[in-house]
Amino acid sequence: MSKICQITGKRAMVGNKVSHSNTKTKRIFNVNLFKKKFYWVEEDCWISLKVSAAGLRTINKIGLDAALKRAASRGFLNA
Repeated sequence: MSKICQITGKRAMVGNKVSHSNTKTKRIFNVNLFKKKFYWVEEDCWISLKVSAAGLRTINKIGLDAALKRAASRGFLNA
């Protein structure tokens, strides 16, 4: 599975590593991902998600059900 947050849709970015002599080489900025299990009260089951730190804060703020609905409407969930 790729390094994409299932709640926010954040993914790895490409940028430059800049040395002291200002030499630029390509590098990847990865997402701060966690594989977490959540208890979904509305469906009465456990679900496993790959979530970024920002996705965890979103779930804590608006709740798991609302975060899943928002992610599904934006197309971030993989069915």
